[in-house]
Amino acid sequence: MSKRRQFLSGSAAAATTLAFPAITGAQPKPVRIGVLHPVTGALAYSGQQCREGALMAIEDINKAGGIKALGGAKIEALLGDAQSSPQAGTAEIEKMNEAGVSAVVGAFASAICLATTQAAAKYNLPHVVDVGVADQIVERGLKNTFRFGPGYKKCAEVAVANLHVLNTAAGKPAKSVMIIHEESLFGTGTAQLLAKELPGYGYEVKEVIKHANPTRDFNNIALRIKAVNPDIVIPANYYNEYALLVRTLQQQKITPKAIYSVLGGAASSYKFVKEFPDAANGIIDCNHWFNPRDKRSAELRKRVEAKGLFFSYEVFMTYTAMRLLADAIERAKSTDRAAIIDALGKSTFSDHIMPYGATQFVNGQNTGAQPLMTQVSKGDIRVIIPREYREMDPIFPLKA
Repeated sequence: MSKRRQFLSGSAAAATTLAFPAITGAQPKPVRIGVLHPVTGALAYSGQQCREGALMAIEDINKAGGIKALGGAKIEALLGDAQSSPQAGTAEIEKMNEAGVSAVVGAFASAICLATTQAAAKYNLPHVVDVGVADQIVERGLKNTFRFGPGYKKCAEVAVANLHVLNTAAGKPAKSVMIIHEESLFGTGTAQLLAKELPGYGYEVKEVIKHANPTRDFNNIALRIKAVNPDIVIPANYYNEYALLVRTLQQQKITPKAIYSVLGGAASSYKFVKEFPDAANGIIDCNHWFNPRDKRSAELRKRVEAKGLFFSYEVFMTYTAMRLLADAIERAKSTDRAAIIDALGKSTFSDHIMPYGATQFVNGQNTGAQPLMTQVSKGDIRVIIPREYREMDPIFPLKA
């Protein structure tokens, strides 16, 4: 090496040392988390909303000092697109595992979650389920899978029991029901549960109609509803189909005594209420909902709306699921997958905006999770049941 070269490399080294004195205070290695949602395809809107919730939570966690037990390590998101299909979701898990993520949050749709949790289990990769309501997700004994929100069995039971309370208080005007559901695991499973529960409360289930995803025309289904003339229509579908079904009923002047949703994809959505206020008015939904009494809910809603987005259940469910995971990593004091799974299993996470109380997992299901009942009124969405979260008295049946 020439003297000049030697000098240059020497001075470069000196410059490095001068520029970065005492390298001991280096930033700890970031904690890599897979954020996996259907951000393209039929479920893109919901997937994008979920992703936004995850990124907002990561921003808040990092701003508040990161994972303190790991020296303030920042969370780093590895974004994945499940393309609205279980196969694509599985492929993303493979990529995330290769990239060395410590855990995954996702993946919105039940059918996708069923596939991604199974794929992650092969690698003992902790998977926090943000929305996916099918109970099979947590009934297969997968030790890596944790669902923070309620499953569809819990939602169906709460919905039917509350329907009976409302109907009885009104003098039992409603006696017959029709269920309209989308074809995948979520809609089919919810419809089966409802068809099983409702007769026990004295309701006649006149018909259960399944439709494809996507469906662009509900005229035939609306004509069928008109012919059967049920007192109550119960839809269980994703956002686009839900909105279109209810708008079609409105256009054809079909006015059942109630549109009573269980996990209705648009029923308790500010987007739906804003875009189609007349079609949305009076709809009751049993769904994921935040605690309206917690002022942090209103603060988070303001921030979401400042981004030009709607404060939908996808946003706050994934936001909270990410906070739950960060809490577990904090207690695990480690990015090791087994340690995180152990910490999640022992979670008592309660610093959240959901109406749940402290988290307690039994076989991967948070047993404290519950849906709330909401109703659309005067362009807003209000909690009607249970009483401790009530913002207005329910209107049942709807005046035709």
